[in-house]
Amino acid sequence: MKYMLIMRATDEAIAASREIPFEEMIATMGRYNEEMVNAGVMAGGDGLTEPEEGFVVDFAADPPAIVEGAYGPTESLFNGFWILEVTSREEAMEWARKCPLGPGSKLEVRRIHGVEDFPQDNEWVQKEKEWIAAAEEK
Repeated sequence: MKYMLIMRATDEAIAASREIPFEEMIATMGRYNEEMVNAGVMAGGDGLTEPEEGFVVDFAADPPAIVEGAYGPTESLFNGFWILEVTSREEAMEWARKCPLGPGSKLEVRRIHGVEDFPQDNEWVQKEKEWIAAAEEK
């Protein structure tokens, strides 16, 4: 099963992280990533750019409106993520606890739906299986 670890932080945690030398921060995260790769559980992950570079699509309007830049309080935004392929919810918890984040940071951990979670006789579920198989062949 797959889980997503979603990294969140407060303004204070972000300010504190800026006090850590960049090379030290990269090395610490690199060791964590390497441990997950070596264990065979890391399926993906990335850090995200600053929220000011993003935008929100608001579907309350017709046509949907684009809202530029940051939105919401800092702690509601996410800064990066990992995708883990693990055998259980407990294993996902173990990896989340090992993450080298500091005070004021949080990881939201959510299971990612698999195609097996949906009715297998649905035409779109069948197409999804075909798309997944085609992507795996590439």
